[in-house]
Amino acid sequence: MLRAVDIALLRLLRTHGHTPVLEAPLKAYARAGEHGGLWLVLCALGAAADPARRGTWLRALRAVALAYVANQAIKLAVRRPRPQLPGLPPLTSTITRLSYPSAHSATAFACARSLAGRTLPAAPLYAAAAAMALSRPYLGVHYPSDVLAGAALGAAVAELAA
Repeated sequence: MLRAVDIALLRLLRTHGHTPVLEAPLKAYARAGEHGGLWLVLCALGAAADPARRGTWLRALRAVALAYVANQAIKLAVRRPRPQLPGLPPLTSTITRLSYPSAHSATAFACARSLAGRTLPAAPLYAAAAAMALSRPYLGVHYPSDVLAGAALGAAVAELAA
């Protein structure tokens, strides 16, 4: 039953709201999130520009890096293949063929959880993390359960890193 819901949600995200105006920026945004790059740069710039809260920025940077490492270890252990929907090929390339959990979601939510209310307002941080997570099934490279697991992993790592 859960697999059927996962596939139904993936199909919904792959077949609704697709226009070049939306796809192009989501592809670029997802590319910026590869290996947690967007979040690592944000944290590094924050640490450089905000000396009073440098420790918070650096803890967030560490949480993002740890979330990425933990994600890769889980991904290698689980080895879930990326989704393949007939007639709906992925809209972007990926580095590996492994899907679970989503590293984009893990790093985004590690960053959001680490910084929310401490350096930046929570709402835009979580909105940015959610957009990153949703971009992955929208682009056809993750199941919705992959992004939920990644988000939970990232938030948990951020809590532990705090």
